[in-house]
Amino acid sequence: MPGQGVAWACKGFEPGSGRLLHHVATDLLPKGTPQAIVTGPSFAKEVAMNLPTAVTVAGSDSSFTKVMANALHGGRFRAYTSDDMIGAELGGAVKNVMAVATGICDGMKLGDNARAALITRGLAEMMRLGVALKAKPETLMGLAGAGDLILTCTGDLSRNRQLGLKLGQGKTLETALDEIGQVVEGVNSSAEVQRLSLTHNINMPISEQVNGIIHKGWDPAEGVARLMAREQKAEHGE
Repeated sequence: MPGQGVAWACKGFEPGSGRLLHHVATDLLPKGTPQAIVTGPSFAKEVAMNLPTAVTVAGSDSSFTKVMANALHGGRFRAYTSDDMIGAELGGAVKNVMAVATGICDGMKLGDNARAALITRGLAEMMRLGVALKAKPETLMGLAGAGDLILTCTGDLSRNRQLGLKLGQGKTLETALDEIGQVVEGVNSSAEVQRLSLTHNINMPISEQVNGIIHKGWDPAEGVARLMAREQKAEHGE
């Protein structure tokens, strides 16, 4: 029926393949089924408290996307529309990896300068991967990208940031995950982002270090040292 389709608010990649969720859904749903993702800087607890929130609804069918946005929009909850599902899903997944990195930075008490640098350079990595996957730059600079990145990297309600904080304080991955007691999306996403960076030959050093710390047992302090020891280069143009 007109206006009907499938929408989701989960974020991440298909384990083992690195595929975005709408690519998986396309294989599973009847051909032509409208799809949409609801994403952006939106801690569920704050939404439930009716605190001001803005999100992006990105979809494959403009009519269905509008229906979803209208259903969500109102009061203190704003819903913007987009046709860039790749960018919306990519931003929602990569930001979890960067939140782990920022949490490690803060757990090691490296300071506000380091946190700001990590978030900014993390956005640069997200943008480079976005170019390879044909995401729109404006999506990654909007709520689904930069907005969600800033929230997840700085907000203590973020499970990914909490994981990073605990790793930066010297706790093991197993202990940190046990203490959090919930799914931490950045664990899986770090492996898939690393896979995509290698597949597309993209320089993503922060993502590489997070993947190494989580999946290869690398020491966080050594990871910071490796990042700081990289050669001098122009800020833009990689």
